[in-house]
Amino acid sequence: MFTHSTKIRVRYSETDQMGYVYYGRYAEYFEAGRVEAFRSLGISYKELEEQGIMMPVLNLQVNYYKPLYYDEELKVEVTIPQLPTLRIKFIYKVYNSAGELTADGETTLLFVDAQTRKPLRMPAEVIDALEPHYK
Repeated sequence: MFTHSTKIRVRYSETDQMGYVYYGRYAEYFEAGRVEAFRSLGISYKELEEQGIMMPVLNLQVNYYKPLYYDEELKVEVTIPQLPTLRIKFIYKVYNSAGELTADGETTLLFVDAQTRKPLRMPAEVIDALEPHYK
């Protein structure tokens, strides 16, 4: 199983009138964690897109437990629970600076040909990068 963590500092613009991180920002934190997890494997979203491979989100699910605040450093832990094929599932855990779980969730993305908009099998470079984590 592959897991990667990314740290992000909460910006003022990400908070709401109550001083909490606005709930919609968690999807952005998940995305940042997902992109950095791929980057740590040597996979670039930008390069995949240049090859004509897109990865639209099929679903997003989030559970909220504790608020996050302005200037707090949070940690996004991203796990890919199984080796993907057409779809890739990501599981997220967001921790505050005290190490407390503040939210968790998951997304499922699909590999798609950018021109035809039809599903593709997972690209070889993604398979090569992930396979060693599932043996």
